Amino acid sequence: MSKPIIECVPNISEGNDKNKIQEIVNAAKSVENIRVLDVDAGKATNRTVITFVGEPEAVCEAAFRLIKKAAELIDMSTHKGEHPRMGATDVCPLVPVSGISMEETAAYARKIGKRVGEELGIPVYLYENAAMNDKRKNLANCRAGEYEGLPKKISSAEWKPDFGPCEFNNRVLTTGASAIGARDFLVAYNINLNTTSTRRANSVAFDIREKGRIKREGNPFTGKIVLNEKGEPETIPGTLKAVKGIGWYIEEYGIAQVSLNLNNISITPMHIAFEEACKKASERGLRVTGSELVGLVPLKSMLDAGKYFLKKQQRSIGVSDTELIKIAVRSLGLDELSPFNPNEKIIEYLLEEKTEKKLVELSLAQFAIETAADSPAPGGGSISAYVGALGAALGAMVANLSSHKRGWDDKWEYFSDWAEKGKKYYTDLLFLVDEDTKAFNEIMVAYQLPKITDEEKEARKKAITQATRYAIEIPLKAMETAYNSMEVMERMVKEGMESSLSDAAVGILCARTAVEGAYLNVRINMKGFGDAEFVKQTSEKAKEIHQKALQLEKQTIDFVSSKI
Repeated sequence: MSKPIIECVPNISEGNDKNKIQEIVNAAKSVENIRVLDVDAGKATNRTVITFVGEPEAVCEAAFRLIKKAAELIDMSTHKGEHPRMGATDVCPLVPVSGISMEETAAYARKIGKRVGEELGIPVYLYENAAMNDKRKNLANCRAGEYEGLPKKISSAEWKPDFGPCEFNNRVLTTGASAIGARDFLVAYNINLNTTSTRRANSVAFDIREKGRIKREGNPFTGKIVLNEKGEPETIPGTLKAVKGIGWYIEEYGIAQVSLNLNNISITPMHIAFEEACKKASERGLRVTGSELVGLVPLKSMLDAGKYFLKKQQRSIGVSDTELIKIAVRSLGLDELSPFNPNEKIIEYLLEEKTEKKLVELSLAQFAIETAADSPAPGGGSISAYVGALGAALGAMVANLSSHKRGWDDKWEYFSDWAEKGKKYYTDLLFLVDEDTKAFNEIMVAYQLPKITDEEKEARKKAITQATRYAIEIPLKAMETAYNSMEVMERMVKEGMESSLSDAAVGILCARTAVEGAYLNVRINMKGFGDAEFVKQTSEKAKEIHQKALQLEKQTIDFVSSKI
């Protein structure tokens, strides 16, 4: 089972003083096993979004130290900025990443809140999933009135802080209050407009945010507010669910922006928010010129955006992740205000363990040299998987080319689907290139274990058995994947561009070679393996795959020969 990992995204009310920001970041970094992923400072908002991850206890300690240092360095009584705020550490949300539930994450948020209130004397409001009552779930409610409204707010019965002082004393004068909570992954996303008008940017924000705008009689800006039966203002809902937003002017860039929080990107993804902003801006005589990500974004958001815009162009989406990300960046204008580096903005890329370089990251020449070196790995298993990946890649290539062929416009989606299948196969096979070498290395490690005592002998025997079994399963998986990938090349041979017939045929040959090579590895690794039933089942399965691959290759090559 994987270790529980949570993300913490504190927003501090300082975006200009680099030294202060670094000191506050260093406070979090001082905790062992904490990884700071991103520090995003905004001058006009006078606010910095910091993102770090780790195991829960470490994250809680890092969050506490960060909040403490921010309270020492930031004086809220003199703070000015475009973004709503009420404290030196304005918000401090925890986000479950892996191996932990939202309920458990919320419990950690409450733990931080209690400690901040009691030990630092800072008023704390718990929000989102950590909130103690429904009214406080919404961050906007907790922050209503902002810093200037705190003297009256924290002393009221309704808005007494969950932790910390209930009076606006000299300490609170400088620290303000903090909102601490647990939430799902939020994408902070700003959309750039060709105007300097905050009012017009607000109009677009109100058009699309879920909350919408207050309903008025006559003039939508100055007319009398319409009240419901309870005497509360009625609202006109916006067009997008799970979206919060306001408009503001950013002096640093000289433009107005629609600033959005996408609270649930499975409901309203980034590209839909962008498209809706374009539509509403156009209706008001404005134009969207680009957009900006504040903090980090999940890889899926970028891939989904790339696929969305390619589909609009009726182009194949079965291209590499790198190409999908490029399309997303260009289409959303994410590099208008500053360069967009996927390795620094996509959370999965930042979370990747930076260990020794993978085989698939080597150049073709380096891979060949590494294979030729006087070490047994990478060996036939890794090479088989790589040859299979090349075969599936050829199938995907022919599908992509066919999708864009002149006169086949009505078939673009059909070939796009096949290109996506090819991409999935070659991606899986590339993973198996390194996994096969890893499996071999694990056998070597197992054989080097001590074998003096009976306990050591038993542990060594068990480790060798486990490692050998895995070294059988990996090439068997490569066999299956390479054989299954042949469906793409077979279909492209028969239905793809005729000028690419030989390319698809070479893909079939590569796939058959991968199956043959992996089959040899399965057989040699099973030699002498003690689990007779496992060996029997695996042998039967591998033999069947091998025979099917040979048969499919022959049928396909015979067909190709008849055409050329």
